[in-house]
Amino acid sequence: MAELLKILVLGIVEGITEWLPISSTGHMILVEEFIKLNVSRDFWEMFLVVIQLGAILAVVVLYFEKLNPWAKKKSPVEKKATFNLWGKTLVGCLPAALIGLPLDDWMEAHFFNATVVAIALIVYGVVFILIERRHSSGHFNIESFDQLSYKTALAIGIFQVLSLIPGTSRSGSTIIGGMLCGTSRFIATEFSFFMSIPVMFGASLLKLVKFGFDFTAVEAFYLIFGMVVAFVVSIMAIKFLLNYLKRNDFKAFGYYRIVLGIVVLTYFYLF
Repeated sequence: MAELLKILVLGIVEGITEWLPISSTGHMILVEEFIKLNVSRDFWEMFLVVIQLGAILAVVVLYFEKLNPWAKKKSPVEKKATFNLWGKTLVGCLPAALIGLPLDDWMEAHFFNATVVAIALIVYGVVFILIERRHSSGHFNIESFDQLSYKTALAIGIFQVLSLIPGTSRSGSTIIGGMLCGTSRFIATEFSFFMSIPVMFGASLLKLVKFGFDFTAVEAFYLIFGMVVAFVVSIMAIKFLLNYLKRNDFKAFGYYRIVLGIVVLTYFYLF
């Protein structure tokens, strides 16, 4: 029962922080200090990545109609627009595949520490605040996916590579990249959701292959339970963020990141 409660907490943290631009890594580092699963280190590292599959399914379920080019209700023009959206999404994922995957293990070995995470949290928190002040008028050049070019999608994908630095946040770096490229908050956020599907699926599959599929029955149950929790919480987190953005900007998340970064530094260097 104690182990299940731990996985419940981990799934909740993953489901919330994967979509809000506040860094799932930063939160997981803190959570790991207080929650230790009775599993091997290799399984633990794989578990933290693979439960993201539950989060990915949340996007697939919520956006199934929008992302399905073969939906019967769609006109030929709408189907073409959906194929274009997928094309832009895949182009945006190219930098992560070409640059991110080869560097993933090296970055994890050299930058996965509290200091880097805290600095990234604080720096990107400041960036969010500055970007929002720049866009205080609420005017954006790109207000729809039809206006999003393949060139802009690629540029946003390059920003996503920055999420290799722990504490940056995949959604956070993508949203910042989108807004700097002129997209509205809503388009930047939804595009970060869509880009997560191939990126996170690929990262989870890679971790599974590296670990192997030789799970014990208990380990398999832990993994499935964690994914289910992450899926349910992700549904709520995504809906919350989209509703929040209808009336608010990202400055609150920027301040939260700064506070969390200070908490991480304080905890790891004073206690």
